[in-house]
Amino acid sequence: MGQTGCGCASCRVLARFYAKNRRDGARLLSSALVLTTIALFNVQNTVGLALSVIGAVVCLYWWSCYRQLER
Repeated sequence: MGQTGCGCASCRVLARFYAKNRRDGARLLSSALVLTTIALFNVQNTVGLALSVIGAVVCLYWWSCYRQLER
């Protein structure tokens, strides 16, 4: 099926940026985790710090979306 979220307008808008099945969701999440991990190795640089913070937020959002997928 699809995502089972709260149904508010902001959730529906943000849900467009995520996969509709668990396989594609797992691919997105693992790619974001890899890129965030690479950015964490460069956290002493301003760009690395910014990318790691943005990546962490994206990973948390995609993880919460992944948990709501049924299949």
